Amino acid sequence: MAEEGWVRVAAVAALADDAALPAKLGHIPIALYRLDGTIYAIDDVCTHEFALLSQGFIEGGAIECPLHQACFDIATGRCLSGPATVDLRTYEVKIDGGEVFVRMPKPK
Repeated sequence: MAEEGWVRVAAVAALADDAALPAKLGHIPIALYRLDGTIYAIDDVCTHEFALLSQGFIEGGAIECPLHQACFDIATGRCLSGPATVDLRTYEVKIDGGEVFVRMPKPK
């Protein structure tokens, strides 16, 4: 059983290197990425306009939005280029028994 606040979102085997895997964290659309052996979880929706970042182009540790080409750092969620100006939320990830768990954010 997962610890409180942690949600199983995927099997590690489902993640390919340098590719995105869309997932849900409760009702929140997130995307998982495996870069250099590390798995990251960030919001899957661009902060500029509604577009799924998991359908974007990955290069140099960044994801480019498929709609208007805004770029975000996958590890930090930081907005790297416009037209977006707001960073993405990142989520804490842990691996247990070949499964990827992501910590549910605390309500504001």
